[in-house]
Amino acid sequence: MKILVTGANGYLGQGIVKAILDNGHSVVATDFNTNYVDERAKKISGNLFDIEDPYVTFGRPDAVLHLAWRDGFKHYSDAHVDDLPKHYLFLKKMIDSGINKVAVMGSMHEIGFFEGSINESTPCNPVTPYGISKNALRELTKMMADKNNTIFQWLRGYYIVGHSEFGSSIFSKITAAANAGETTFPFTLGQDQFDFIDYDDFCNQIAASIGQNDINGIIEICSGRPEKLADRVERFIKENNYSIKLKYGAFPDRPYDSKAIWGSNQKIQEILKNKNYVNK
Repeated sequence: MKILVTGANGYLGQGIVKAILDNGHSVVATDFNTNYVDERAKKISGNLFDIEDPYVTFGRPDAVLHLAWRDGFKHYSDAHVDDLPKHYLFLKKMIDSGINKVAVMGSMHEIGFFEGSINESTPCNPVTPYGISKNALRELTKMMADKNNTIFQWLRGYYIVGHSEFGSSIFSKITAAANAGETTFPFTLGQDQFDFIDYDDFCNQIAASIGQNDINGIIEICSGRPEKLADRVERFIKENNYSIKLKYGAFPDRPYDSKAIWGSNQKIQEILKNKNYVNK
């Protein structure tokens, strides 16, 4: 498959592009710049929202994996609402041009406040501009895909654990603080439970999903189990041998975060069991 990956130069895009290439597919990678993208990919830098005919410009790919998104960790940023029409029009152009498959990066923040295991049937009641905009794009993309008989995948991500300083997660911030020689890190009480998935596993799950056409719709990209935030962060510090201590209670928990929420991994495990889709 020739797969167009947008947002390819970002923290997630870099690892996902590599995993897709390792699975034997070709990648057309696009972003504002592509200096961190795997050299095996064809790189096209620029603003994809300014392209009149992206399907032709990007070489008539078989599938598009749309990762591009601004301010993903700033849940109340106006950028989510401002950019929503641009995401919609880009995907509409791709679908109207006859692309075979469209896959988009989703987020568990589409769900809103919920306790328990999430699957494709879980109702969505998002409470932030980020979650509301992601959920709206999901519904719009599915509507367009259904209308045009286009394969549709919505890859719903959870809490990614990685030690790169390039990300904006708490794990990236702890890595940056440890590398800067900090001895303490301000933290919440850390009692909320989330679905944590290691960066490499996350990238491999995305690559496996986009690389097959049998299991589609909403796919939870997850570990399938909950863990207390404090426990996972303490384990992360230990795994990386950081000499830094958490300062519990320095920040309050976010009021819109669920107390215990995790993804159902049934569909992704079915995908991973097929040897044609896993990393060689």
